Amino acid sequence: QVQLVESGGCLVQPEGSLRLSCAASGSIRIGAMGWYRQAPGKERELVATITLGGSTNYADSVKGRFTIARDNANNTVYLQMNSLKPEHTAVYYCNARELYVPYAPYWGQGTQVTVSS
Repeated sequence: QVQLVESGGCLVQPEGSLRLSCAASGSIRIGAMGWYRQAPGKERELVATITLGGSTNYADSVKGRFTIARDNANNTVYLQMNSLKPEHTAVYYCNARELYVPYAPYWGQGTQVTVSS
């Protein structure tokens, strides 16, 4: 099993910055990690992912604005969000996949990010 604990979500003003963290623990080795978000009335969507080797993938809507990074020694993934806008308001979920088959996914409980003046 893998446990994911997110932190860092809060109320921030437009054009502000925020960094989310997600710490993973458990007995299973983790491969890719990532962030997803779900806005009110919308489906959960990919924000960014990062492999164990550091290769990254971003949703087009956040390229150049958000940066994902990870600390493999501490099984932690980060999401640096800059120039935030009200449309970035959502619950942000951390995701991790097992390193080996069957690459089972695990989810955190979510952290609320609200961008508003």
